[in-house]
Amino acid sequence: IMAQMQKDLRLPVLPEHIECFDNSNLQGTNPVAACVVFKRGKPAKKEYRKFNIKTVTGPDDFASMEEVVYRRYKRLMEENQPLPNLIIIDGGKGQLSSALKSLELLGLRGKISIIGIAKRLEELFYPDDPIPLYLDKTSETLKVIQQLRNEAHRFGITFHRQKRSKEAIDSALDNIPGVGQKTVETLLSTFKSPARLKKASFDEISALVGAYRAQKIVDYFQNFE
Repeated sequence: IMAQMQKDLRLPVLPEHIECFDNSNLQGTNPVAACVVFKRGKPAKKEYRKFNIKTVTGPDDFASMEEVVYRRYKRLMEENQPLPNLIIIDGGKGQLSSALKSLELLGLRGKISIIGIAKRLEELFYPDDPIPLYLDKTSETLKVIQQLRNEAHRFGITFHRQKRSKEAIDSALDNIPGVGQKTVETLLSTFKSPARLKKASFDEISALVGAYRAQKIVDYFQNFE
């Protein structure tokens, strides 16, 4: 399959190490991005990375892509880690040019092959080429690219959901009727995080703040589901 991919995608070398990026910002909140890594056509899950977007406010897929591609390869270069033979960007021309800006800054443009895959028609975009490549729907190469894209999407969405539910629980503590800031601080000094408090039993909570408040907290979290 590596040789087939090299031929189909017109790559200078076998794509033995591929990385794929995806942005997740459901309704523009908590923008995050994911990078998944395939080696010799198989997921290398230990090397997957997730990113909280730092430099961008609000939903801006292009700027987010620029940021994560820069952060990923700056780090690999600093740590003398092997760079991929192929980068796949989930998105069309816009996302691809954003990623290219970062490769340019790092002196990597032209040294690593990079393509963008646009969802609707599964068009493959190349740098400096306005005409996309279409692979046959049954092509094994396209299947590997789709697998990478779907995996990056799954990984990014999972991270985004975890982050959202953590934020929701964090802010929920401020909304429990009859439970003040002091009580919240007492609880967090023991349970360390709202998520752990949510899993605690009534007895564990009431030992710290009394039965009345414990009941309020337990009820609140049950309704919070």
